[in-house]
Amino acid sequence: MIIEVKRLHFSYGHRPVLEDITLEVEKGEVVTLVGPNGSGKTTLLKCLNKILKPKKGTVLLMGKDVSKMNLKELARLSGYVPQNGVRTFPSTVFDIVLLGRRPYIDWRVSSRDKEIVAGLLRLMGLEEMALRDFNELSGGEKQKVLIARAFAQEPEILLLDEPTSNLDLKHQLEVMNLVSSTAKEKGVAAIISMHDLNLASRFSDKMVFLRERRIYAIGSPEEVLTPDNVRAVYGVEAVVNKDSGRPYIIPLEPLQASKAAAATKTA
Repeated sequence: MIIEVKRLHFSYGHRPVLEDITLEVEKGEVVTLVGPNGSGKTTLLKCLNKILKPKKGTVLLMGKDVSKMNLKELARLSGYVPQNGVRTFPSTVFDIVLLGRRPYIDWRVSSRDKEIVAGLLRLMGLEEMALRDFNELSGGEKQKVLIARAFAQEPEILLLDEPTSNLDLKHQLEVMNLVSSTAKEKGVAAIISMHDLNLASRFSDKMVFLRERRIYAIGSPEEVLTPDNVRAVYGVEAVVNKDSGRPYIIPLEPLQASKAAAATKTA
């Protein structure tokens, strides 16, 4: 097992955010975290990457306790892309992606490091902006650069926080195709937080529905992307159809407050 989360709890001060989270992700598996705002998706990713320390429970990456890893060891194992693009000192796109090679660089950048970066820029359609200042890019362009930086780490694990949020439809599909193909071809385990349930369904091996600090449902899209789960987790009436074997939702209307409360109680 690549990722094992056991009975994880996390609080911001006295406010609990995650409770009793247990999750396993295998080699080559793409897992999406879905749920309303404030359900703990970003917090869970940060706990997996040692940015936040759980109140209880353990996180094992490749069988090792993440709390006992040093930063270099963690960076070689896990590539993380935050939800919002970071602002940096003036740096070219090439140099930002090259930062992904830092866990492997001792004294100077090797020709292999440069080849990896150049290849990723081509793959992500960023070649023409290699020498542009990262801070001058659009939100979507920055997102693609940060994803390329994570790939440059050659990680066993990818942790992506809403990686498609600033991208148009074409680039959303390109990025998710790249993540999915990398997971399958190189055996990378990917955990991705998303708001787009249809995009999550299209590319997930497993979907994890988070509601009120806990995992509400977990399974393949066919198993968990149901009208009942969407109603209980999001408070929205929806129709679920299938196209090419994958379910997709058509949201109809938000539940009235009384009906939403009833759906939560009966779920």
